[in-house]
Amino acid sequence: MQPLEGFRVLDLTHVLAGPCATHHLRCLGAEVIKVERAVTGDPMRELAVRPQMEGVPPGFRALNTGKKSVVVDLNTPAGRTALLDLAKDVDIFVENFRPGVARRLGLGPDDIRAVQPKIIYCSISGWGQSGPNSARGAYDRWSEEAGA
Repeated sequence: MQPLEGFRVLDLTHVLAGPCATHHLRCLGAEVIKVERAVTGDPMRELAVRPQMEGVPPGFRALNTGKKSVVVDLNTPAGRTALLDLAKDVDIFVENFRPGVARRLGLGPDDIRAVQPKIIYCSISGWGQSGPNSARGAYDRWSEEAGA
């Protein structure tokens, strides 16, 4: 038996820091459900080592192997409702949006705890949750385009 066997994680992370964190939880036995945005998915899917490589890039594959996957459009009320429904049945919620984005989407700690009071809520950001640079995205292109 692994240390986190029986735990369920809702993974709303993208690119590197968040997927790496949830990868470790999965390696310790947790069931991880990765939520990706509609159409484009995790921007890490676009980062091939060589342009001629086809399929899923090795970096994405390395950090997301073994995770379950679901596509949810968090920009729609139906998508946010679906996400809150998923949150009812998990133990850990991990997101790595810029500070304030999850709250604006109605997915901040208070929103998630309203449907799952015992949840562990983890928020990862490139520049911290407060301070002069906290609103900056950690990844120029995707964080600015996605508003996350």
